[in-house]
Parts: sequence; C-alpha cells; structure tokens
Amino acid sequence: PTPLEAAGRDPVYVGRIRQDPHDRHTLEWFAVTDNLRKGAALNTVQIAELLVASESG
Repeated sequence: PTPLEAAGRDPVYVGRIRQDPHDRHTLEWFAVTDNLRKGAALNTVQIAELLVASESG
C-alpha cells in the first residue's frame, strides 16, 4: 500500500509483511493510514477490541 492509496479512507493498510531475518520471532511490515481520518484514540480502541476478542477465543 502507499500513502496515496490510504488518503481519504478510514482503514489502516498493511503490506510487505515478512519475518525479521535476524529474529525468527519478529515480523516486519509497512503500514499506512490517513491520520486525519484515523485518530490515535480510535486506533487504540480497535486494537484493544481485537486483543480482547483473541483472548476470549
């Protein structure tokens, strides 16, 4: 994804996901979003919801 593709949209786009060549327990990725549309507070809430959902099965 590119910043131009994210402009004017709500989602966070993630690409270039790969394993860290120096640590097999680490992933690397590139993420872009429109910061005017996707605020830090909303992002924090969404991440927390995902974590709670993954913990509850």
